[in-house]
Amino acid sequence: MDIDLHGARIYTIVENSPIGEIHITQTMIMGWIVLIVLSFICWILGRNLKVTGISKRQAIAEWIVELLNNFVRGNMGDKFDYYIPFIGALFGTAIFSNMISLVGGCWSPTADLATEAGWAIIVLILITKHKIKANGFGGYLKGYLDPMPVMLPMNIISEFSTPISMACRHFGNILSGMVIGTLIYSALGLASAALLGLIPVVGGWLAANIPILEIGLPAVTSLYFDWFSGLIQPFIFCTLTCIFIKQASE
Repeated sequence: MDIDLHGARIYTIVENSPIGEIHITQTMIMGWIVLIVLSFICWILGRNLKVTGISKRQAIAEWIVELLNNFVRGNMGDKFDYYIPFIGALFGTAIFSNMISLVGGCWSPTADLATEAGWAIIVLILITKHKIKANGFGGYLKGYLDPMPVMLPMNIISEFSTPISMACRHFGNILSGMVIGTLIYSALGLASAALLGLIPVVGGWLAANIPILEIGLPAVTSLYFDWFSGLIQPFIFCTLTCIFIKQASE
């Protein structure tokens, strides 16, 4: 049985652009699809809102907003309420990007490190902004020399390792889940063929057409590698984002 494990496919290359060659990849296409789907869901949940006699749709929307409010305020405090839309957008995009691979034939944008790297760069910019705002530009630069000038290289590495570790943690868990799931599915197919092949006369036909071990068992492992990991990693990424921004502001 052939195992097809690959990175994001390149659909086409745009040449002679002002910034050079642009590769249109699966990550870009699926990323836009995720944003379109997420925007459509937000539009559905947010239209025709009422003060009294609310619908189930509005009740779901208010419940989601309340969860986001409590999440951000619990990690950052009330003075950072203006980050609620950003954290909500990051949370929703990460969840949909992780879970879209459950739809047959769809590539998960978060299985490409470029996606998490983009998020990490934004987080680094926000952290730096709050550090400069809290300490001034001179104080921010002086912080790289604490507690002694010889620590400058280590402080620089520490500053940039924070978002890098966040991105790699998220990417590694999603990619490893896809790889492990594929390997388990393929191994069960081989085991099924070997088991059914022991049956006289019809064993070959059964092995080719009814891979019994591939039915049901992969769904059990998917509960962890796809569902649990796909939901917990956005939670961890957003929690660390809130904590690091709050710490930077202090």
